[in-house]
Amino acid sequence: MNAFFQKYILNFKQASGTSRGVLRTKETYFLKLVDGDKIGYGECAVFKGLSADDRPDYEAKLTWLCQNINRNFDKLLLELIEFPSIQFGLEQAFLSVKGENPFELFPSKFTESEDAIKINGLIWMGTEAFMREQIREKLDAGFSTLKLKIGAIDFESEISLLKSIRKEFSSDEIEIRVDANGGFLPSEALEKLKILSDLELHSIEQPIKQGQIAEMAELCATTPLPVALDEELIGVFEFADKQKILQTIKPQFIILKPSLMGGFKGSEEWIPLAEMQNTGWWITSALESNIGLNAIAQWTYTLKNNMPQGLGTGSLFTNNFESPLKVKGENLHYNNKIKWNVKL
Repeated sequence: MNAFFQKYILNFKQASGTSRGVLRTKETYFLKLVDGDKIGYGECAVFKGLSADDRPDYEAKLTWLCQNINRNFDKLLLELIEFPSIQFGLEQAFLSVKGENPFELFPSKFTESEDAIKINGLIWMGTEAFMREQIREKLDAGFSTLKLKIGAIDFESEISLLKSIRKEFSSDEIEIRVDANGGFLPSEALEKLKILSDLELHSIEQPIKQGQIAEMAELCATTPLPVALDEELIGVFEFADKQKILQTIKPQFIILKPSLMGGFKGSEEWIPLAEMQNTGWWITSALESNIGLNAIAQWTYTLKNNMPQGLGTGSLFTNNFESPLKVKGENLHYNNKIKWNVKL
């Protein structure tokens, strides 16, 4: 078997705001395996400024992988433990090249177009007018769960936005999740969470920056609003460390992103640890192309988690790959009558 990799720049249809800045492009890599007449694809979706493997030797590690692709698969994954996005790409590529259909990695009722995955509607940071426009579009499309990225405009304006949704829709009608991306200071976080909790929100992701373990544990112990760990899980590679961070912080939820957390195997290690202490979880994509999103969606379906998942990012880019993934209302469908258009 031979392996090759290729860098690819995804272009956003419109600039997308987060607390880490405005995104206009997203760099990713594709791993291609060739075994006789069979071809497999995987996406190594490194996230600049966020991934633990955003390192100068990233391409050197991809080169090493291509040179050693015929080594034992499990040993390769272990060798790549500090490169979670490459682990993710390798897992995909192996499933892709071994299967009958290179894009059907986890055959199920989802890939047979007989079932769908409920997802949340993502609201990007921006001006109040821009955020209101997105909210209206998602509500009109039929979403019953919204996820708002907060921290770009002043807190009072964000509270006003949330109040306007609650004035029109109760918490029984619309579930609201917010994501602070670590935007609050520890000294102000609890007070802000108290204000947010009055709006009957579902949860808040990563209220303070990762790495402040004692502060996050205190916040999770006293918060009136459920806290979901997100960035806090990035760069935690060893099973014992995963166990320790959950037992120490005791969050109400965790967010699993395979491209940032060591692919399917690395992400799945978190689930029983979370469930042992009644911590909820759901899956979120991290701005992958449709190749990576397809893999995450198919895997997510097999986990049978009925919460709305964070998988509605396939339509963000101008140069994404045509795929069977389609959002209808608040559900992600796989229309297997639509053929993939991938030329790599």
